[in-house]
Amino acid sequence: MSGPRPGAREVVRRLARHEARWLMSLVWWVGRRRAGVAAGDRALAYAGAQAALVYGLTFVCVVETVGVSALLAGMPALHAVTLVADVYTVLMMLGFQASAVTRPHVLGPESLLLRAGARRELRIPLERIVAVRYDLRLTQDAKKGDGVLEMAVGGQTSVTVELAEPVVAVGVLGRPEVVRTVRFHADDARSAVRDVRSAVEAWPDAVADGAEPGDSVTPV
Repeated sequence: MSGPRPGAREVVRRLARHEARWLMSLVWWVGRRRAGVAAGDRALAYAGAQAALVYGLTFVCVVETVGVSALLAGMPALHAVTLVADVYTVLMMLGFQASAVTRPHVLGPESLLLRAGARRELRIPLERIVAVRYDLRLTQDAKKGDGVLEMAVGGQTSVTVELAEPVVAVGVLGRPEVVRTVRFHADDARSAVRDVRSAVEAWPDAVADGAEPGDSVTPV
């Protein structure tokens, strides 16, 4: 189930924020930093499944940039335009991978934050998770229904999370989607499943010790 489409201004603002996130991810990548992973949180990496493809495409883009630059050496104006476009494309490819590396999924004491690079974030309070399992699926074979959100990497998902109550996921363009089941990928999916299960089982004890629920996702 999807909500109303956002206005044009909101779409432009969201695209600008997306652009800023992947550009900043390049800086974090060089500095070997990760965004939004606090002390005591568990980072669940997912960038490995797409690394070979992204680096391969980046190499092709670099070769294409060099070739086109040589062909257009005698046309300064056109050469400058294509060079800027090609360099930006290379940066965008690297930013795609950098945002996946520096913005991993994050398992905290109160919630599971799922990410798709710089494009999407979904925070799920642990008390809403009723089941989590290893579930390897290829996106072309997966059957999607109402209330199912796929956050695939490299054309696959490997973990399925079922929720007791729906949450609202917001895409990069700002369109909300009500979801009850989330499928995502983790490089070490079986370990991620064990960690999420342990965190969910520990949640009632955390509440008893005085922790405040961290429900930052809009309920339906």
